[in-house]
Amino acid sequence: MPALSPAALSDVRIAAAYAIFLASYVVFALGKFPGLKIDRTGAAIIGAVAMVAFRIVQPTDALGHVNFQTIVLLFSMMLIVGNLHLVGFFEWNAEAVLRRLKPHQLLPAVVFTCGVLSAFFVNDIVCLVMVPFVLSITRKMKVQPLAYLLAVATASNIGSVATITGNPQNMLIGSFSGIHYRDFLAHLGPVALVGLFIDWGVLHWVHMRNVTMEAQDRSEIPLPALDLSKLTKPVIVAAAVVVGFFLGVDPAMMAALGAAVLLVSRTLEPQQLYKEVDWGLLVFFVGLFLIVGGAENAGITTRLLDVAQHWNLQRTWIFTLSVAGLCNIVNNVPAVMLLKSLVPGFADPHKAWLLLAMASTLAGNLTITGSVANIIVVESAKPDVEIEFRDYVRVGVPITVLTLLVGWAWLTWVR
Repeated sequence: MPALSPAALSDVRIAAAYAIFLASYVVFALGKFPGLKIDRTGAAIIGAVAMVAFRIVQPTDALGHVNFQTIVLLFSMMLIVGNLHLVGFFEWNAEAVLRRLKPHQLLPAVVFTCGVLSAFFVNDIVCLVMVPFVLSITRKMKVQPLAYLLAVATASNIGSVATITGNPQNMLIGSFSGIHYRDFLAHLGPVALVGLFIDWGVLHWVHMRNVTMEAQDRSEIPLPALDLSKLTKPVIVAAAVVVGFFLGVDPAMMAALGAAVLLVSRTLEPQQLYKEVDWGLLVFFVGLFLIVGGAENAGITTRLLDVAQHWNLQRTWIFTLSVAGLCNIVNNVPAVMLLKSLVPGFADPHKAWLLLAMASTLAGNLTITGSVANIIVVESAKPDVEIEFRDYVRVGVPITVLTLLVGWAWLTWVR
């Protein structure tokens, strides 16, 4: 939908657009509005309604600002991953691998299991599933769970950088950039792989280098009961969807087809599957599209372009640091939504989109609030384990710095 010219808006409407835009992003940064129970999703809804109410976004044009390709891809992947979750695929997959390991092999196994699963499925779901399992297996192995829980959070973020379907911001970038699934993986897959080794190394150095592991009887770790009749169809459909991505089928269409097939079921109640969908995140995306659309109509993004030229954001290292910093202030999805208007104006948009995906994802490992995946791990681990801010930062800072450096160097000098 073409943006209105700022000249078509009155000074009052432009001032209102700035106020709505800034207020919304303040809530995105703080997590809630001071003194009120307004979270990020609520702020996105209020901001979107205000943009339309003040006619900064015309009601007849509102739907044109929403990128339905992103919404369909995100919703469909939630249904597919939710179905796999309900039939026990992730738990069985993780325990089938980890049951065969010795205690000293558990850390790399958790890192790479979470990383690989997050590369092809939404990382938030992987964290949600892995936390109770990690708590269970560390209890049976009689080892401290902190390092392994940190591995779930950091590895799921790193692994998700590899593909368009790894996390919500990558889905957004995939829709706007038009980058092919294979192309995306070819450029960022190596960054994810090296990043997982870095993750393992840092976690081992901080938490495990002086720990002596005793061998345990692995027969004490039972595999969960699994109904193959329920598992077969979701796995085949999920595999077909991933193959479709590699063959070049539009990701949103391929995911939607897979989700539609899975909804045809004799055994799974639809209401169970609908509960697996993060409806708040979908609404958050819709609200953000309208807020940023209003900002474009009011000329706010044009001013951001001027700032970008002044700061010389086209230099890859400056852009990488700026993205990482902004993502840790306002969260990665709002940051990407804001920066998507700048990237097409870069000398090499293809590289800029990839840098945006890399930096916005890896920056999420800096602090607990850097990504939703981190928050899921911290909250899900309670009351068994209390992960404090300093516990996370001890590993989050070196992991973020090193992986961002690897990602920047790879995309700048190699790819």
